[in-house]
Amino acid sequence: MDVLSDVIAAMRTGRPHSARRDKYAPWGVRFAAADEAGFHVVLRGSAWLIPQDGEPVALAPGDVVFLAHGQGHALAGALDAPLQEVRLLPDGTWSNPPDPGEPRSGCPDTVTLCGTYRLDRDRAHRLLAELPEVVHLPARVGSHRSLRAAVELLGMELEEQRPGTDAIVTSLLDTLLLYILRAWWESELAAGRARGWAAGLADPAVAAALRAVHGDPARAWTVAELAAAGGLSRAAFARRFTALLGEPPLTYLTWWRMTVAGRLLRHDDLSVRQVAGRAGYTSEFAFAKAFKREYGVAPGQYRRGRTA
Repeated sequence: MDVLSDVIAAMRTGRPHSARRDKYAPWGVRFAAADEAGFHVVLRGSAWLIPQDGEPVALAPGDVVFLAHGQGHALAGALDAPLQEVRLLPDGTWSNPPDPGEPRSGCPDTVTLCGTYRLDRDRAHRLLAELPEVVHLPARVGSHRSLRAAVELLGMELEEQRPGTDAIVTSLLDTLLLYILRAWWESELAAGRARGWAAGLADPAVAAALRAVHGDPARAWTVAELAAAGGLSRAAFARRFTALLGEPPLTYLTWWRMTVAGRLLRHDDLSVRQVAGRAGYTSEFAFAKAFKREYGVAPGQYRRGRTA
């Protein structure tokens, strides 16, 4: 089981959105805080990413920035450019205010590719929580080639708007999110900065145990069995898992089981008894009790609330 893919699948809700924008100087837009995670890519020209907290980030062609936590930020052609507010629309897209004095012909100063992902913040995975406010992936020759290819394909689809574009863009956005996270993870490892989940996914013993849990969450795993999957003694494995991920193995197992259960209740037509079985519970009563302890509501109430 690919743990990173599984984590994203559990958190993603709704449909991602993206747009290609031509910008003419002077230009600047301010994004209010939102539940969505978002990204910006500079396809041509240059820009400044101005976070709510921290120093501005200079962006060159091919640079990618990812904002996982939905905090307010601005994107501008210059630090002194006037900023126009953009609004999040009901369909999940952002309004696009015209640039001051924007010409209707001629080559734009900057071309950007922006997008948003709706994530279930109530079940935010630890991996996402550990991401910095701004993930900046500079364009470098030979680095993150898969990410660059996905960006190029997405930009081309949005520009050309050919038959099938809607379905292709949705798939490319899901792919791009995984490429962004993988590129960040690989960069952290290469720079020796990997901590927490970034380090855990790179640790052979911990990664093997995570694959086992994600591959079969319904199994009645013991710490000894997970340790054996990672080739360590029970005590050594428990210490390493807890030190890297910040919680004991079985605590994470329970949390992941409840996350799987919530996803099934949202998106599947399984009965509560069937969901309980998929989450590793032989008793529907025990499952309902554990689920309410985790979510604050009974499984049926949770399902009705998420599908209303």
